[in-house]
Amino acid sequence: MKNIDLVIIGGGPAGMSAAVAAYDAGVRDLLILERDSHLGGILQQCIHNGFGLHRFGEELTGPEYAYRYEAMVKERGIPAKLNTMVLDISPEKVITATNTEEGVFQLRAKAIILAMGCRERSKGALNIAGTRPAGIYSAGTAQKFVNMKGYMPGKDVVILGSGDIGLIMARRMTLEGAKVHAVCELMPYSGGLARNIEQCLHDFGIPLKLSHTVVEIHGKERVTGVTIAKVDERRRPIPETREYIPCDTLLLSVGLIPENELSKTAKVPLDRVTNGAVVDQDRQTEIPGVFACGNVLHVHDLVDFVSEEADIAGKSAADYVKGLDADAVNVALHTDGKVRYTVPQRITKKKDVTVFFRVSDVFRNVTVKVTDNAGNVVYSRKKLKVAPGEMESITLKPDAFADATDLYFELEG
Repeated sequence: MKNIDLVIIGGGPAGMSAAVAAYDAGVRDLLILERDSHLGGILQQCIHNGFGLHRFGEELTGPEYAYRYEAMVKERGIPAKLNTMVLDISPEKVITATNTEEGVFQLRAKAIILAMGCRERSKGALNIAGTRPAGIYSAGTAQKFVNMKGYMPGKDVVILGSGDIGLIMARRMTLEGAKVHAVCELMPYSGGLARNIEQCLHDFGIPLKLSHTVVEIHGKERVTGVTIAKVDERRRPIPETREYIPCDTLLLSVGLIPENELSKTAKVPLDRVTNGAVVDQDRQTEIPGVFACGNVLHVHDLVDFVSEEADIAGKSAADYVKGLDADAVNVALHTDGKVRYTVPQRITKKKDVTVFFRVSDVFRNVTVKVTDNAGNVVYSRKKLKVAPGEMESITLKPDAFADATDLYFELEG
């Protein structure tokens, strides 16, 4: 068994950013483990632009953004084992992995950064009536087929779910010559970024049907059509609104799930809302020396924010390896329901803390307010509009929680 200071699991944008940050903070004995044949993660198939505006001040495609970080990794000589599957992480930070060259091997790490990303929710998670014909794909699978393999999944398309991948694939399929009949969204609001709704749907005349879902899939060998229906306020289909749409392809963009099976083997406690680890401001989980960042922690809108968060995890892991510490506090963060969750979920050090959060619905003319356990308002900001598809953030100064044991996040108005 080999001893190593820092192991980063996942070579996507989060893993590469964390590795670069840790290296720049002084850790030289580190290693990236990646199960794919290339670094870059999901960015390899995201050939559309819109990446890097925050990070690099210019608009890049996904592969261009990934290449920049891959170049940083290579410049620093950070080693990466590709085609390597991590099988298990013990609570003692022993990693069991396998690849074709070394077989099964183990590493004992002083610190671990979890950066495994997320996976798409599949049709099996949905209760849609009908048969199981060919022509049903997750939006990300269809994206890989079109952008990397050169295959068209179909010519007449209906998309269920208005997440960002679904919106982007509506545009992509249209550009490749397919007819996208509709994007159906169960909720009364879209789950994607406003700019994607404008650029991917409105610019191409693709209808977005809010409060609609697919209630039946038709076809035996191949999809021949779907039946959609409007849903009521309890998200139950209204029978008299059923509408049949002929199509040969159904794409599903119905949510992303953080890939936390390895976190469970390490006994890392998970948040029931984010499905990611419970972390502090350093992105350290409740297992000392185990950090998490990127989409394995919570689903991000923009890869720029993934890199920003990975920087925090990388620098913090380096500090942990070097034994550095800061003034300790113990503050738990709570939400009111309108605010669905916060990351981090707790604060353990006296320093500036950026808190990311998402809301549960579309709210207009609201005030974001943070109060402590004594009822004092420690932060307040008027926000004209917040929506579930857009992640929000605020920065708290140490004075705001110096004497607090709990902070409460709420929306007023």
